[in-house]
Amino acid sequence: MELLEHGAPVPDPLRPYLDVDRSRPRHECWVTGHMVAGLDGTAAIAGRVGALSTAPDQSLFRRMRQIADVVLIGAETVRREGYAPVRLSQEAQQQRRRRGQASLPPVAVVSRSLDLDLTSHVFAGAPDDARTTLITCSSADPRRLAAAREVATVLIAGEDRVDPARALRALAERGCAVVLCEGGPRWLGELVAADRLDELCLSVSPLMGGDPLPVSVTPAGAPLRRFALRSSMVEDDTLFLRYEALPPEDGAADRATAEDGNDE
Repeated sequence: MELLEHGAPVPDPLRPYLDVDRSRPRHECWVTGHMVAGLDGTAAIAGRVGALSTAPDQSLFRRMRQIADVVLIGAETVRREGYAPVRLSQEAQQQRRRRGQASLPPVAVVSRSLDLDLTSHVFAGAPDDARTTLITCSSADPRRLAAAREVATVLIAGEDRVDPARALRALAERGCAVVLCEGGPRWLGELVAADRLDELCLSVSPLMGGDPLPVSVTPAGAPLRRFALRSSMVEDDTLFLRYEALPPEDGAADRATAEDGNDE
């Protein structure tokens, strides 16, 4: 065990994240989850993340989109948080172009039902070169599917539900090498269960008493996943942790699942 102590100031909080090598994903593309939690693990206050996020976290949250080829979001998060197309500074856009990326990453919304306001800004306000993507399944209502195709690029990734692996393969085939997932907890849990989360950037806000909703909600019976802490930073009592996924130990995940079942 060792103490983590305050060190030298970081001139640019985004730089440590920009310097991460994401060129060797374990699967189709590199998937980064970016989430905020209270000290008690809660992921929202009164159904929204905004009240949980501190000023340093909000600043980093907006700038982190610079790393991404696409920003992936679950439909419930889009409905609750009032999402809009990604905006980046001119300098950030220039840096992206120098790295061979598009100026702006599009938003991709995951929705089985397509129960979305297709006139909202996240669809209607998206620029032509960063059109919003909708990832759904083939059992979606045909009328909603037709309406969605009028305002978004539609990808089918499953029959009765959106399959995480198929969704990420579809994005990778469209040239998305780095996928930034901003929630919600259930969609993040689906990615974890499918072993598709390469990196978790977790902001820990100095608050307690929010909603009884954790950062990640994995499906029942999903195996445990292991992560290693790669970096930590702190500003105004907000802790910024960056973890990377570790390969599963042989049989360890299956044993853990079996033990959980025995406890029930």
